[in-house]
Amino acid sequence: MSSTQLENLLQIVGPKLQKQTHIREPVSAEERLCLTLRYLACGDSMVSISYQYLLGCTTISNIISETCEAIWNMLCPVVLPSSLTKEDWLRIAADFENQCNFPHCIGAIDGKHIVIQCPANAGSTYYNYKHSHSVVLMAICDANYLFTFVDIGAYGRRSDGGIFRECQFGKKFEQKKLNVPNAETIFENGPILPYCL
Repeated sequence: MSSTQLENLLQIVGPKLQKQTHIREPVSAEERLCLTLRYLACGDSMVSISYQYLLGCTTISNIISETCEAIWNMLCPVVLPSSLTKEDWLRIAADFENQCNFPHCIGAIDGKHIVIQCPANAGSTYYNYKHSHSVVLMAICDANYLFTFVDIGAYGRRSDGGIFRECQFGKKFEQKKLNVPNAETIFENGPILPYCL
């Protein structure tokens, strides 16, 4: 992340991260953001981060949780809008046709296994075909590799089709509630084809 991007992110979420205390100097918004980004970027343990920043593990845990929530609340509506208009879908389809020669495509969809430690008493719920325990991140992106919809947290043992059928955007897609354009021809007098993922 460049210094300009870091400054922009700090301007957006900084006011939400400011804490007041009368016992000692509060941890600054800049420091809160830096230690959270460090945790997210390299997966360092909270114990290791607590030694680096000279803060207690509970304090580190609370800061990371609060900062992630502030980042999510401030950026989610901007980066991942809750719905797209018919014009948005048509723009995405035009991008796929121009860049990939794939007409009527409104998104590329796939799932990614995120490896986890098996939770207690979970049995084989999280055990996947790769012989590890995981949760699944399923996402749809446009032709420019930007996410349009994301679902996180499905059990690792489930298939992509099963996850899509049960996630919110999958249900809305099947119920035709996503403002997807109606089927139409891709060339004059051609067959009528639906828009697809």
